[in-house]
This record gives sequence, C-alpha cells and structure tokens, in this order.
Amino acid sequence: MRRKEKEIRQRAEIDAVIKKSTVCRLAMAEGNLPYVVPLCFGYSDNTLYFHSAKEGRKLDIIRKNNLVCFEFDIDQEIINKGKNACRWSMKYQSVIGYGKAFILEEPMSKRRGLEIIMRQYAAGSFEYQDSKIDETVVIKVEIEQITGKQSE
Repeated sequence: MRRKEKEIRQRAEIDAVIKKSTVCRLAMAEGNLPYVVPLCFGYSDNTLYFHSAKEGRKLDIIRKNNLVCFEFDIDQEIINKGKNACRWSMKYQSVIGYGKAFILEEPMSKRRGLEIIMRQYAAGSFEYQDSKIDETVVIKVEIEQITGKQSE
C-alpha cells in the first residue's frame, strides 16, 4: 500500500468494516476482460459467501477461473468542500482482498452458507425449503489476502 498512514493494520478493524458493509463487489476475470458485480454476502471465519441463480455469467466465469478480488466500503463522506478543487477529499473505510471461489454442491454446506449470508443482515435463525436450496447456488470464497484502508 502506497499510503501506509491510511492502512488499517488490525484484522479486527478490517473485520468490522466487512461486518458493517451491506454490499460486496466481487470481481472476476474472463480472459482479459474484468467483470465486477455488487452482491449480498455473508462473512465468517475468513470466508465470504454469496448466493446466485443456477445460471449466469458470474458462475460461467468462476467455473473457468476461480481467482477473485472483492471490495467493501463504508462511511463515505465528501469533505473539505470549497472553491479550491484540490482541497476536496473523501472520508471512507475500505477493504480489498483476493481469494478463490468455490461453488458449493452439498445441501448442508449450502444451508450453512445461506445462514451466514442472512446473519449479515438480520438476527435470528431462518428456515430454508429443500426445493429452494436445490434451486440456489452458494459460492464460497476462501480469503487468501486482505487489506484495509481509511481516510478521515
């Protein structure tokens, strides 16, 4: 990271940014073309979870190349508004990382992933119909590298 003074060094602080986020942007590569999608997600034990329909570009790409990049950002605010454009700035916290994506097949693993996703947005436990589990794809991303950055 070029601006070391902006780095979030503590893993607990990085995790707090993820926990406070409502959207994860997942980036993939198809040949030499990048592809990024905003997704609902769940986070637990250094692992991200996403749900998906059974077909789509995201899954097609992951099946060919499971290397992914992800991004979270929170608390964005424009600061130092004034006539001098060079005095403007942005307050934020962000997390960027890399990992490998896997499509979960086993129903209990899918159920666990869906429960982790739901815990990101609501407390409690939820019911999942077997037919809906069968219709849903759950993607698991094992995080290999992660960094955080903030500006105040």
